[in-house]
Amino acid sequence: MAAAAHPAADQNPKPRDAEPHVPAAETEPEFAEEEYEEDGEEEYEDEDEELDGPAAAAAERERVQSVFKRLSSDPVAIRVHDVVIKGNTKTRDELIEAEVADLLRAAPTVQELLRAASVATSRLHRLDVFDAVKITLDAGPPELPGTTNVVIEVVEAANPLSGSAGVYSKPEARSWSLEGSLKLKNLFGYGDIWDASGSYGWDQTTEVGVGVYLPRFKSVPTPLMARASLSSQDWLKFSSYKERLLGLSFGLLSTMNHDLCYNLTWRALTDPSRTSSKAIRRQLGHNLLSALKYTYKIDQRDSLLRPTKGYAFQSTSQVGGLWDNKGLKFFRQEFDVRGAVPLGFYNAALNVGVGAGVILPLGRGFMNSSSPVPDRFFLGGHSSPVCSLSGLSSLLGFRTRGVGPTEARRLVPSESDSDSAAAPGRDYLGGDLAVSAFADLSFDLPLKLFRDAGIHGHAFLTAGNLAKLSEGEYKNFSVSEFQRTFRSSAGVGIILPTKLFRVEVNYCYILKQAEHDSGKTGIQFSFSSPM
Repeated sequence: MAAAAHPAADQNPKPRDAEPHVPAAETEPEFAEEEYEEDGEEEYEDEDEELDGPAAAAAERERVQSVFKRLSSDPVAIRVHDVVIKGNTKTRDELIEAEVADLLRAAPTVQELLRAASVATSRLHRLDVFDAVKITLDAGPPELPGTTNVVIEVVEAANPLSGSAGVYSKPEARSWSLEGSLKLKNLFGYGDIWDASGSYGWDQTTEVGVGVYLPRFKSVPTPLMARASLSSQDWLKFSSYKERLLGLSFGLLSTMNHDLCYNLTWRALTDPSRTSSKAIRRQLGHNLLSALKYTYKIDQRDSLLRPTKGYAFQSTSQVGGLWDNKGLKFFRQEFDVRGAVPLGFYNAALNVGVGAGVILPLGRGFMNSSSPVPDRFFLGGHSSPVCSLSGLSSLLGFRTRGVGPTEARRLVPSESDSDSAAAPGRDYLGGDLAVSAFADLSFDLPLKLFRDAGIHGHAFLTAGNLAKLSEGEYKNFSVSEFQRTFRSSAGVGIILPTKLFRVEVNYCYILKQAEHDSGKTGIQFSFSSPM
């Protein structure tokens, strides 16, 4: 007989390297009895007489029960004789074998083999090129007792082309955007995924990109990624410059907790208005960014859209100026830690988080040099600090890039009336040091209609501050002054979670802001993605 090892939990696979514990009761296998007999064990003597009808069914049940008793009491030794792959008309056998064969062959007992089959099913689902995966355990050759053949049956995706679209507000992008993408899966049978994406932001941000993803490349055990992109972002309203990027990105390492990538980007900063401040004018022009970025991430929260328990931590390190003496040189480090605790009433939970980051220019006399403005930290915007681990920039109640050091723009006299020129405004320059924190209390609303739809309320408190350290400003930095000038806001709101993003309607009250900050008490809408 064959034993199916396809638990329901595999429909929602975990990240690579996760090996879920699968109890034997969930798999309910059926095994050929002769595979697991030991020396001296009593055998069923049914060769002389054949049973039929109810007697045969009862004998079969007794044999199955005896196998289950042995599996639940003692480990049963077994050896994988062969791994048979079926159903892959396009996907190459070596890809499937590289993903799961070693895992299955290493199992010394039936119990371990069932767990390994569950993990193998999850790994194959994560390739995102199969509609269904089923692993069964068959008896091995009669001349090799105690062996089994593992049969892997896959159903390849009926339609290799897929697409998606949505509206997002991401802390890292600091903007709202309409995004769409198309994916072509398994074009060459290596599990390769080719994609093209585009986005358009309400703040005149546009981006197009194409890329390829390989789950394995020859002997490299981790996925590889390559991507080319062209983007343009308009920061004239906030910092008097437009940013245009043309770049290549290569994913070098990607596991459940680690991510390493290399970026080679040609960056151009322009000021069509010709009103930018001196600090911005000094950075206008073309620059080459050659940077290595490493991210370590742990996320044990029970939900990304509404966490009620668990914790999360993320550390991101970036070094710019690799292999290029004339490019942008800097070191950027960012931390984000948070946790959620259930409170036991109205499904309430308290989420708290703290983020900190620093960017320093590199090179001789680096503390007297200037850090690149686009890579500095900015606070403000409409992004929820709860969803994403990249929430350092979120400060509810303040406008995007509406907090921190500023500098007056250049005054351009009006041609119609040279005596009465309008105020030139100020450029937000960002900070080399950033600290932010939040506390968010979520709770169910009293109406059952809202609870069934997942609509709930929350009360929040956010705080943060920025400071400049480069260009010799570290000499004027004071910890007590930095603490005293923390900006803060509080409020309440209603949250409408969807499958793609989290919608918030908040009333924000500004508790503290500096002279040139752009904060406003009132109603604020937020669309946040957990990605």
